[in-house]
Formats: sequence, structure tokens, C-alpha cells
Amino acid sequence: MGGLQLNCTIAIDFTGSNGDPQTPRSLHYISAADGNHYQQAWLSIGQIIQDYDSDKLFPAFGFGGALPPHGQVSFEFALNGDPSNPLCAGVTGVMDAYKSALLTVGLSGPTNCAPMIRHVSKLAVTAAQSRTAQNYYVLLILTDGQFTDIYDCIGAIVEAADYPMSIIIIGVGHADFSDMERLDADKKALQFNGRKSTRDIVQFVPFNSYIASPSALPAAVLAELPRQVEEYYRKRRITPYLKATEKEEQGPIPIPEYED
Repeated sequence: MGGLQLNCTIAIDFTGSNGDPQTPRSLHYISAADGNHYQQAWLSIGQIIQDYDSDKLFPAFGFGGALPPHGQVSFEFALNGDPSNPLCAGVTGVMDAYKSALLTVGLSGPTNCAPMIRHVSKLAVTAAQSRTAQNYYVLLILTDGQFTDIYDCIGAIVEAADYPMSIIIIGVGHADFSDMERLDADKKALQFNGRKSTRDIVQFVPFNSYIASPSALPAAVLAELPRQVEEYYRKRRITPYLKATEKEEQGPIPIPEYED
């Protein structure tokens, strides 16, 4: 069969706990040097993910921001300001939209992320109707703290586990991320209203653990993705083959094949 395509959606935390973007202490402060941790994390991961996306167009959103002109808080707003077409061209396109949004969108809150999870899972529901492995969705969340709607997030994750979707959460800053470890569910499967998740689809990585060795970040972030993809299609008795779009050989995220 042909190559499986990863469809990566980016969601960036625009809540007030990040601090005023105009001040150097803010997690959203953009310096002329290496960029802030949000930028560094996306550039590191995006350069890998884009090799598996044929059109290299990334839907990019913010959550927890106050939108102009009336300051209405949104939990899934397009970084490029166009809700009808949130696609950004390539890794740099996402960065350009992010920097532009920081100039117009106010930081607010709370840190609700269930709307973004459900936004992407709706796309995965459509992909699940296919009997061939063509599209797998990845939601990359960059956040500075715990999700305020953690229980709603658990419910959304348990539902999304039935579809071709994974969630990668990168924690930025020094907040308490203990709830994120819970969502990662490496030791205990998530449950919601008596329903147990059919797969572990969440990978959490604290960015601060890789500041001294940024080259190791992509491997840590993508460590569980091959298994998650393989597990989903194995249960559907479909053999996935993840092929890089710009390389003759299979790229750095190998997906194992198996016998029917």
C-alpha cells in the first residue's frame, strides 16, 4: 500500500500565566537570539514531522487567548487569524503566524484544551471510516501548565483513542505538570465515566529536561508515536507504512509491519 500520511495540528498556550510577551521573563518573549521555548520546541519537532506531510501545510491554533476587537476568549483560534483556513505553510509559516498572533491576541485563560482535542478528533473520526491506512492525526500541544479542564480532557482522550490520532504534549516552563504525567497513562490506562481507554495515545515531555541537549528532544517527543500508530492499525488489521515524502528510504519514524 502507499505511504501513511501524518497530519499534524499545532496548539499553543495563550493563557496569562505565560507572562506579558513584551517582557523578557515571559515564556512568549521573542528575542533576536534563539527564540523562546515555544519556538524552539516547534522548530525541533516540526522539522521532523514535515517530512511525513506531503503538502507541508499545518493547521495552527492558539487556546486561552482573548481575541480582538472585544477580547472574547477562545480555546481554538487560528494563529493566522483566518478561522476558515488555519493552514500555515511549513515550519516557518507556523512561526510567522505565532509571532503575528502575539501582537494582536491578548493572553487570558483558563487553560482549557478539551476543545482542541475534540477539534482534531473529529477529523480522525472521518479518517477512521477508511479501510486503508491513509491519514493519521497528531495534535501537538505546547503549554505552560496544567489543563484547567483536566477531566473534560480525559473524556476527550478516551473517545479519541478509538480513532487514528495521537496527542503530544510539551510542557514549557517550571509549572507543576503532574496531571500531564497522568494523561500520559504509561502506568495506568485512562478511564472516564467507567469507560477505559482502548489505547495510550498521549506522550508528555517537559521541555526543560532537554534545554541542555535540544537535539535529543525530537526522539523523546516522538518515542511513542510509532507504537501508537501500529497499535491502531493492527487492531483494524491494516498494515501501515509511514514513508517520508522527500526521501527515497523510510525516514526516522519507522512503523513496524506485521502479519495478518
